Amino acid sequence: MIEVVLDTETTGLSVKDGHRIVEIGCIELNNQIPTLNKFHCYLNPERKVSEKAFEIHGYTDEFLSDKKKFKEIADDFLNFIKNKKLIIHNAEFDLGHLNNELAILNKEKISREQVIDTLELAKDKFPGSAINLDALCKKFRIDNSKRAKHTALVDCELLSKVYINLIDQKEPTLNLYNQEKKNNLNLINNNLYYKKVIKPSSEEIELHKKFLKKSLKKNYFN
Repeated sequence: MIEVVLDTETTGLSVKDGHRIVEIGCIELNNQIPTLNKFHCYLNPERKVSEKAFEIHGYTDEFLSDKKKFKEIADDFLNFIKNKKLIIHNAEFDLGHLNNELAILNKEKISREQVIDTLELAKDKFPGSAINLDALCKKFRIDNSKRAKHTALVDCELLSKVYINLIDQKEPTLNLYNQEKKNNLNLINNNLYYKKVIKPSSEEIELHKKFLKKSLKKNYFN
């Protein structure tokens, strides 16, 4: 199953006030394990960043002024997420801004049915508790020391680990697993946050088929 963990940073909170996206980050998961496929870009929002937004992500108007505009990356972004489930924390916010950008370009909006909202998962798992990304990292003992500011790609990496824990698919801590993964430097560090998927060999599949065929011939009720 292919999924995409997605996060955005913006010039402010509300699209009603004309706020736009300044950063998009995406990390692809295959069976809840990060692949090498990522999508990331900074964007020129064509308006000023609000003071509150600057305090959160630290992107200045000057820094963003020479970046691509959303219309220049829209097709690449849509191709990256096509036919994939989107994992978003507080999906209403990110989806609202993304669909606003798509509406400006007269492009089809992203369906809410395409999205899994980890905020909703966290509400069900921890009713009445703090469920922002930092709080969830603390609950699951995920190192978020890199998160001095909110940046889309770092937040995606953290959210991918939070997501695995929320759906109870965390891989047990085994030295054997550590050894198996440590040589693959291209994967996200600390893969212990992700489950391990072991696919059967062709020989194992054939043996299983023979076992089922033999077992089904028996009548266990006589």
